Amino acid sequence: MAAGWERARKTVGEASRRVGGAAAAAGRAAVRAGRGTSRVTARAGKGAGRATARAGRGAVSGTQRAGRAARRLTHAQGAGRTGLGQLIELTAAHSAGDALVTAALAGTLFKLPVNEARGQVALYLLITMIPFVVVAPFVGPVLDRFRSGRRFVMAGTLFGRGLLCFAMAAAIVPGDVFTIFPAALAVLVLSKAYNVSRAAIMPSVLPADIALVTANARVALFALVTAGVAVPIGAGASAWLGAEWVLRGATVLFLLQGVLAVRLPRHIDSPDLEELDDEGEERPPRWRTMLNVGPVVAEAMYANVTIRLYSGFLLFYLLFLVQDKNLPGLPPMVAIGVLAVAAGVGGLAGTAVASWVRNHSPQVIVLGTLAMTTAITILAAVVFQLWSAVAVALVAAFAQGLGKLALDAIVQREIGEEVRSSTFGVVEAFLQIAWVLGGLVGLWLSLFADGTAGLAVMAAVLAGSLGWLLVRRRRRVQEVDARVEAARGPRPAPSGPHPSTNGERPSRDATPSRDATPEEPGEPEGPGGWVRPRPAGTTTAVVHHGDPPTEKRTRPLTNPHG
Repeated sequence: MAAGWERARKTVGEASRRVGGAAAAAGRAAVRAGRGTSRVTARAGKGAGRATARAGRGAVSGTQRAGRAARRLTHAQGAGRTGLGQLIELTAAHSAGDALVTAALAGTLFKLPVNEARGQVALYLLITMIPFVVVAPFVGPVLDRFRSGRRFVMAGTLFGRGLLCFAMAAAIVPGDVFTIFPAALAVLVLSKAYNVSRAAIMPSVLPADIALVTANARVALFALVTAGVAVPIGAGASAWLGAEWVLRGATVLFLLQGVLAVRLPRHIDSPDLEELDDEGEERPPRWRTMLNVGPVVAEAMYANVTIRLYSGFLLFYLLFLVQDKNLPGLPPMVAIGVLAVAAGVGGLAGTAVASWVRNHSPQVIVLGTLAMTTAITILAAVVFQLWSAVAVALVAAFAQGLGKLALDAIVQREIGEEVRSSTFGVVEAFLQIAWVLGGLVGLWLSLFADGTAGLAVMAAVLAGSLGWLLVRRRRRVQEVDARVEAARGPRPAPSGPHPSTNGERPSRDATPSRDATPEEPGEPEGPGGWVRPRPAGTTTAVVHHGDPPTEKRTRPLTNPHG
């Protein structure tokens, strides 16, 4: 009995020792595994850190290379010496700030039912027109009064938008509509004030090797690129962090832009002109001068108003056609995306083409864009389907971008500096009103008209406007020719034999003497067709078959009346 218990005790002890050994071995294996895991984790952490550092250095290096490439483009052809390069960079940053504000304030408009969304869009269109109707005609004269401090005016618009964005950021979380809504309208007004001031100073920073259309196109191209980059960033940050943080970022961006605006070249600020002209006569009233823009500017403005009216119509008309599923071919959201991409590509293409047309007349460009829009609209009205609608959206955006840049160049060239900002303010107001009216017409026609009927109506409007402008231009050219002929009058026949023709009377086409003074009582001035009497004792240049003129009379670079 005792021997049995002893054997059992030994067996249990042996088993315990074996279990202990196994546990110890397991512990040693766990320690070894832990050490290996820690080494692997450490190596993985070090590798991830090195990869992150390399990615950061690559991003910084890529950003620096992109910045240097952008600086070379903005400062090319003497733009860095005149201040055009700094203005392009400032306007690009301004466009990025506007894009961030738009992304932060973007609502869920088209998630509403279609009929309810129409009412919301109509209210939005009317609200956006209010600042231009009430404020825009007064912004230009104020800017003209402060021509000697244009840098500080531009900086003031940027600082003001920064403070308004800060106020909207504080009102986003509690949903204070009475703060957000007026602040958003004020941001829109200040943005247009900046654009008007920027367009007015463009001739002051224009290099000798760059045309006005090309300079405007370069500014617009960089603004479009930065806005296209900022919109998705702002939308993503708004969804991740909240709209209030996007507005705070826009606040910092606008304040930095205000500092950069103050650092623009000083020659942007022009001295205030006297209220008397060079001959001691009182200048015409500012409002009459601002509205009397001349036939060339008026022609370009009418053509752009028609194109802008059509753009507003097309945007909302096609959008609600897709929402109502009256434009088959693709799902509604996909079709809207395709139309949006086509419009973006068209606007970018119009800006790019404008930088290549330095040798073409801006008046011809404006009429050409209207004619191209009319032709594609007629074709789309005949064969209406999804892809013809895409083509119409692309061409309309192309014509709007190119025509607006040509209009800016015409205003900058034809309008005097003392009323240039006022003229730009009026032009912007007319264009915005036309876009709103076109949008309202598109909303109304989308209720009962299909695609073919709506485009046919707009094709008739476009064709009528183009025909009216062409007839008006032809009459103006004929009036110019008639006035020139009347100013010249009949040429007196010589009374005696001409010494160089052996007694024969010279033909009417014979080249007169280079020292001869023309006997016309006046000379045509500008494309408007009006004739200005020549002061006594002055002469004009006489050019014979390409010979250089012998005398020159000093003429102003700009004409206040167009």
